[in-house]
Amino acid sequence: MARYTGPKTKIARKFGEAIFGDDKSFEKRNYPPGQHGNARRRGKKSEYAIQLMEKQKTKYTYGILERQFRNMFKKATAAPGITGTVLLQMCESRLDNVVYRMGISPSRSGARQLVSHRHITVNGEKVNIPSYQLKPGDVVAVREKSKSLGAINDSLANANHVYEWITWNGDKKEGTFVSIPERLQIPENINEQLIVELYSK
Repeated sequence: MARYTGPKTKIARKFGEAIFGDDKSFEKRNYPPGQHGNARRRGKKSEYAIQLMEKQKTKYTYGILERQFRNMFKKATAAPGITGTVLLQMCESRLDNVVYRMGISPSRSGARQLVSHRHITVNGEKVNIPSYQLKPGDVVAVREKSKSLGAINDSLANANHVYEWITWNGDKKEGTFVSIPERLQIPENINEQLIVELYSK
């Protein structure tokens, strides 16, 4: 399955929240998509449908394909700790996500593009794999030749989120992945237990 590149507002409306960040179109039409929109009567969802929807929402939020996500779940199951929490921590530890969290890009899809186009380094080495799993202490930086890119500078100028598990040096345009975030430090509105229940069937 290819990565979704269609209208993001339509997907956000499907889940009833702006999962891709600020979205003025979503704010105007905060109801499910479809011909009859808000007037359409919708039956009670089954337990399976609710679990599936939570998994889909998480995949769209982080931009992860099904095969990748299933492999991550297997690794999370084998790792010590609570499976659902470990799964989200793995999502948060991806290089593209950390580039987004650091404010280098205003969106995860944009961060994925910056990584793929070799604008980002990890510990001084160019890394072009968005799914690269960072370890505590890793230094993520904008490549020297890319520090003058308008898109990066505009994003950094508007970045205002601060995360306890990440540090950022604006002068050097580099940050440190200090630690794997605790569940309470992950702001995404995700019920990971539903995903665990779905994959455990």
